[in-house]
Amino acid sequence: MAEDKAFRTPGQMIQGLLDQRGWTKRTLAVVLDVGEATITRLAGDKQPIDAKLAVVLEEVFGVPAEGFLLLQKEYDLAHARIAAQPDPNRANRAALYGDLPVAEMIKRCWLNAENVRDKKVQTELMRFFGVNRLEDIEILPHAAKKTAVHEPATPAQLAWLHRVKQIAADMIVAPYSPQAVKAAVTKLRPLTISPEAAAKVPRIMAECGIRFVIVETLASAKIDGVCFWLNDRSPVIGMSLRYDRNDNFWFVLRHEMEHVIQLHGRTAVMLDAELEGDRAGVGLNVSAEERVANQAAQEFCVPDAMMDAFVARKAPFFSERDLVAFARILKVHPGIVAGQLQRKTGRYDRFRDHLAKVRTIIAPNAIKDGWGDVAPVEP
Repeated sequence: MAEDKAFRTPGQMIQGLLDQRGWTKRTLAVVLDVGEATITRLAGDKQPIDAKLAVVLEEVFGVPAEGFLLLQKEYDLAHARIAAQPDPNRANRAALYGDLPVAEMIKRCWLNAENVRDKKVQTELMRFFGVNRLEDIEILPHAAKKTAVHEPATPAQLAWLHRVKQIAADMIVAPYSPQAVKAAVTKLRPLTISPEAAAKVPRIMAECGIRFVIVETLASAKIDGVCFWLNDRSPVIGMSLRYDRNDNFWFVLRHEMEHVIQLHGRTAVMLDAELEGDRAGVGLNVSAEERVANQAAQEFCVPDAMMDAFVARKAPFFSERDLVAFARILKVHPGIVAGQLQRKTGRYDRFRDHLAKVRTIIAPNAIKDGWGDVAPVEP
């Protein structure tokens, strides 16, 4: 529409159309059957033009209603930009409240606030992430990242990781030594025969200098475990136990221990998600460190060559008797064989009755946070 290009506001457009026709405001008031004061407000941009009025003005002036409405929209937006008070933290709050599970963090007592609307939430988030300014919280796009993570991590995963760090920093364990960690692997292997024996794991971890922490995962985090170092002498293993099964527990634990043995996680946190199921340990994007850890965990649970031989002999029909007999040969609980067989064959419906729960066995002897318990952490 050519003739409205010179107008910057809907009021200017009305006044311009009046001038073109030599009309007064009173004339237009009579045509529209409204008071002259109404026309004065419209021409002075004191009253907005709505869709109904735009259609009427289209009939009177022969100008498309869209022209009036477009100018009104642009005018309203420009006016709003002038009137709005700039808030540099608004975008930060959008990222924090939109990406972080703040309500869940409050419920878990990670943040000391009543609810997400509590004015203390922002201060609590700064305390939780260990920063002095809101914009320095590392999930924000322009924040200097304090935590180097080997694979990209979601905000929920970073929050879970920070909770593990908080708890691990307060733990007291025996001095770390590489020899002690390797010896711990040897001590752990006989424990796989019985779900109840897993209760000894936290003590064995502490004795070899590993800070072993169990933190229930956040709903959207999907984390299985993590390995990182507080310093060169303080390795940390965090687990979520989101799958309460002995086969998953031993696989993830041995996976993280291999990271410690190989000194992975010193420069970048080894944050492990999706170690369970048919996606575990596969794909072109799996790093060399993860492949090494996966292989060590597989060999610890059920040596790959022995599993391949078992599958070759028994496939496609696997009986419960064969499963139990194979577990007896390996000196592991049948649930561990069942879990590894599921991974190998992709049949997760098989032998589920053999998968034993271990969370309630391990948790009483471990430093844990979740499932109704809150780990004490120094402020």
